[in-house]
Amino acid sequence: MVKAAYIHIPFCEHICHYCDFNKVFLQGQPVEQYITALEAEIVLTLERLPAESLHSVFIGGGTPTALTVAQLDRLFAVIHKYLPLNKETEFTVEANPGDLSEDKLKLLYASGVNRLSFGVQSFNDELLKKIGRTHKAEDVFRSLASARKTGFDNISVDLIYSLPGQTLADFKATLQTAFSLETTHFSGYSLIVEPKTVFYQLLNKGKLELPGEDTEAAMYELLMEKMEQHHYEQYEISNFAKSGYESRHNLTYWDNNHYYGFGAGAHSYLNGVRMSNYGPLKKYMTPLQERKLPVYEEHTVTQREMMEEEMFLGLRKTKGVSIAIFQEKYGDNPLHYFKEQIEELSEKKWIQVTGGYISLTRQGRFLGNEVFQAFL
Repeated sequence: MVKAAYIHIPFCEHICHYCDFNKVFLQGQPVEQYITALEAEIVLTLERLPAESLHSVFIGGGTPTALTVAQLDRLFAVIHKYLPLNKETEFTVEANPGDLSEDKLKLLYASGVNRLSFGVQSFNDELLKKIGRTHKAEDVFRSLASARKTGFDNISVDLIYSLPGQTLADFKATLQTAFSLETTHFSGYSLIVEPKTVFYQLLNKGKLELPGEDTEAAMYELLMEKMEQHHYEQYEISNFAKSGYESRHNLTYWDNNHYYGFGAGAHSYLNGVRMSNYGPLKKYMTPLQERKLPVYEEHTVTQREMMEEEMFLGLRKTKGVSIAIFQEKYGDNPLHYFKEQIEELSEKKWIQVTGGYISLTRQGRFLGNEVFQAFL
């Protein structure tokens, strides 16, 4: 049963140096036609696979809040017309600090949005400029104050560490400032230099000075330590929440459950099939004008692949993979099916089997990718 929907808005008013998501500069783009195409995709998809009730809807990008008030209003009208939301649905919109006007905030709130996710990344203005962000630290405080005044009480903040020229002391200062915001949720990611980004080009030219692996590990250790001290529970490798404020949407992915993905470059997992849409706007919109889904590629996941995915996605969660749920889903005990891998990783003290769960140890959190690779 499908319980979650992701909606991609690919428009940005600026492009960050580290971002490899599907996005385009907003100016001169066919935003109205894109919303029409989104509506067509939602209708076609639900004709094939209706949804009974969604526990989460997530609008990401790009920058969803780069749209005008009128465009956002139209987008929300489409969502409420076709998607089965209820009072309990977690409804998240990504936002950049500094670009949320009072009118936009009021519209989001009136449209049922109950969770905001701000891409803050750092509180060091010099670093923000270096990574291509246009906001400053003061914009974060102003945006969050406005959001709270409007009525939002579930606010998540994204932070990035291991940035070019960043020191451990600087990251500690960023964390101290972040905790003063008293938000409900934090995501903390180490910088990954992806192809087709400004940083990738600079790295290839030898013009990008990054902290070493030891400093990166020290930053992650500091992140976990400080989150625990401030009573944010680490429920996933990179995510921390006050009790009851864990992201339902992200847990859909880590629990290896099915979800809709709407928009250019969006991914879906429906009825055991993983699909990805065309990324370029014209290639995404053209098939929809002919009532055809804009699917670029699809893959029917085999039973073996489902079991592997259950392990490497579930191990991202602090509580890990439920042995009982695995057995219920696939009719096999993971301790038997992955006996060799589990024994080897347990000997290395990277994973543990306790209380009916297979989970990463604290040491294993630093070596997540190596652990996940063992199950492929």
